[in-house]
Amino acid sequence: MKFKETDIKGCFVIEPKIFVDDRGAFRRHFDAEEFKSHGITSDVKQCSISENFAPFTLRGFHYQLPPYGEGKTLSCIRGKSYNMVVDVRPDSKTFLKWISFELSEKNRLSIHVPSGCANAFLTLESNTVIHYYCSENYNLSAERGIRWNDPLFNFVWPHEPEVISEKDKSISDFIIE
Repeated sequence: MKFKETDIKGCFVIEPKIFVDDRGAFRRHFDAEEFKSHGITSDVKQCSISENFAPFTLRGFHYQLPPYGEGKTLSCIRGKSYNMVVDVRPDSKTFLKWISFELSEKNRLSIHVPSGCANAFLTLESNTVIHYYCSENYNLSAERGIRWNDPLFNFVWPHEPEVISEKDKSISDFIIE
């Protein structure tokens, strides 16, 4: 596995090593020791799968406050998605900065979103499936969000979202405390 740290500290793009033979392809998707060697907690407390039927389905931005902050490693198992990460750690040099990535079943990349960063994705194809490894369990009282079109961030999406939950649509403007 190759880990490439992004402009946001602790956020990595992870490229698997692919082994191909007559049977097909094989790749390691998670290795606790490799994650640990890059400073990523290898504690996996929850795994989730997001199945998205329509293209241009938006999920996020979501994160959890300490002490329930969660690191997430996301991979696109089927289809294609445009993923964004926002640093919401007040003491970070990249506080309020965002970066984006395309994940797909073809490029086989994963991203690791560190605790203290929010993530969202927009599906670019029908039937896109995203798999998450999370370092913390979901905690409703610690859950927070950023609206996909919050004017503070000037997010650039490759397409206008067409399917968004009422919960994600109704998130208030982000307030810097």
